Amino acid sequence: MARHPVRAKDFAVGEEPATVVVGLIASPGPAAEMAEALVGGLARQMGERLPGARWSVRVVADRLVGGPAPLHELVARTRRRLLDGGWQLAVFLTDLPLQTARRPVVAHASSAHGVAVLSLPALGAVGVERRADEAIVRLVAVLVGGGDAPVDVKPSGDDGGGKHRDALLRRLRELGTVAGDDRGAGLVTGVITGNLRLLIGMLRANRPWRLAVELSRALVAAVAAGVFALVTNDIWLLADNLGWLRQTLVGAGSVLAVVLTLLLGADLWERAPPQRDPEVVRATREQVVLLNAVTVTTLVIGVLALYCALFVLSLVSVLLLVPPGLHAAALDHPTGFSDQVELAWLVSALATLGGALGAGLESDETVREAAYAYQPDRSLTG
Repeated sequence: MARHPVRAKDFAVGEEPATVVVGLIASPGPAAEMAEALVGGLARQMGERLPGARWSVRVVADRLVGGPAPLHELVARTRRRLLDGGWQLAVFLTDLPLQTARRPVVAHASSAHGVAVLSLPALGAVGVERRADEAIVRLVAVLVGGGDAPVDVKPSGDDGGGKHRDALLRRLRELGTVAGDDRGAGLVTGVITGNLRLLIGMLRANRPWRLAVELSRALVAAVAAGVFALVTNDIWLLADNLGWLRQTLVGAGSVLAVVLTLLLGADLWERAPPQRDPEVVRATREQVVLLNAVTVTTLVIGVLALYCALFVLSLVSVLLLVPPGLHAAALDHPTGFSDQVELAWLVSALATLGGALGAGLESDETVREAAYAYQPDRSLTG
């Protein structure tokens, strides 16, 4: 497929392409030597595959970890190095194998964090430099495009390619733009509104709807709490007397409890490291605000998906397992479908609170891998 160069009409009059800085972190030794050998051509290759920005690649020799480490720790260390350098993206070349619970992989990318990890030993013994060069460019493309699909820019004559191309140009522009206000709410508002498409792309890459399925202990605790609540007469009476306003508050409180348990328990809230350079400080704060917004939104959507699933399950259980006559006798008045919905709502809220207790038992690694979708480079591992 032919690459399509950036043309003048792709930008507004007087608008210059944004500069996207990619930090290439390499373990001291052969990995760092390879990074130094590759750095000259990487910016050019990124510009060919991802036109719409000026690409700058900076090489840093740093082992980041002392020995084999789980994937979430490598991502966290790479992310911290990214913030320290004030970069937009980072790729870590490690001489260690990637430690994951799944089958061995060569590379992983986290669009939310803007970082990727590449294991050089997994590339084999032949053509390592060439394969590493291709892998780095492809990983950067995944981080920018938010998916595994190729992101080469197609000519505008292709409708689908034209839309993809426009979206990519916007995202590159947002990625390389620093918010103008570095104070409080002004920064937060500027980051969210000015990087809305970037935020949505990062959020979509996280796949928040799969959060509950990945957290097995939270799911088991939620189901157990729901079953207990369903067969308790006091819960039937409580659901009948709370009213919808209090029911809504209970539901919102249960969702908030799970979100806070995951956010604080696994230390997902990112803080900006101290910096001296004002430009780096501003860029770092924008990166931190953007990731925190994505993290909180991911957790809220994931927990709401859990709540909705529990509500449907609870309603079906009420309809099938709670005889209307027994329900009416317990409440001391005739019951209808609205009473069953009230009971199912309260049961699902209590089940979600049970999920918060289960979430507290999850390991930090499990929560992080559930909250952030790490995308394996299948073209290398397949």
